[in-house]
This record gives sequence, structure tokens and C-alpha cells, in this order.
Amino acid sequence: MADDARAAQQRPEIPDRVFFRIGEVSEIVGVDPHVLRYWEGKFPLLEPRKTSRGYRQYRRKDVETALAIKEMLHVRRYTIEGARKALHSQGKSASRSAAPSPPPASPDAFREIRTQLQQILDLLA
Repeated sequence: MADDARAAQQRPEIPDRVFFRIGEVSEIVGVDPHVLRYWEGKFPLLEPRKTSRGYRQYRRKDVETALAIKEMLHVRRYTIEGARKALHSQGKSASRSAAPSPPPASPDAFREIRTQLQQILDLLA
């Protein structure tokens, strides 16, 4: 847990912009552009859009993903496959936590629902 906090403190500041060019992302992440292009093929989450001229446009999410990949590969010493699985599981847990969970149902709520359903059945009969 302390390693996560330390890594978060060492992460570079991402400028407040919508799109980034590959050279800018390369400087922010601290790897060469060819490494980013390689990661695009290995990590489905890293998917910059391309302009009509074929230039890569990275979004903020892509930059954050690239930083996470670099941390896993260079700091935590994950393999490519291990980092891919870790990112995939983080994505699943993030999407689960984003979805609101229904409130717990009480016995009174079930009784109310049953009463309403019985009234509907009586109307249909």
C-alpha cells in the first residue's frame, strides 16, 4: 500500500488538455514513442484514436493507462501478460464500483410489492 502512495506521488503531472500527440505522451510517461506504439499492440486498453492523416491522438485516459503500464512493467516488474491481466481486472473492478448498487430490500418492501402485485392480478381477473 505504501508503494502505491509513493508511486502516485512520483507520477508526473498531466496537462489539462483533451488530446496529446505521441511525442508529448512520450515525454510525460518517460519512454520512447516506439515503446508506446509497441504497448498499443499489447494492451487493448491503450487505444489512441488516429486522425485522418494517421497521427495518434491520445486522450487523458490513454496517458493515465500508459503511466500505469510503465509503473507495472518498470517499477513492479510485471511481465507484459501479468500487466495486461492486472489492467483488465482493474478495469472490471472500476466498472463494478461505478455502477450503483440497489438498496437492500426490507421485509416491508417485499410485502408492499406483493400487495401491489395481488391488486394487479385482481384487476386482471
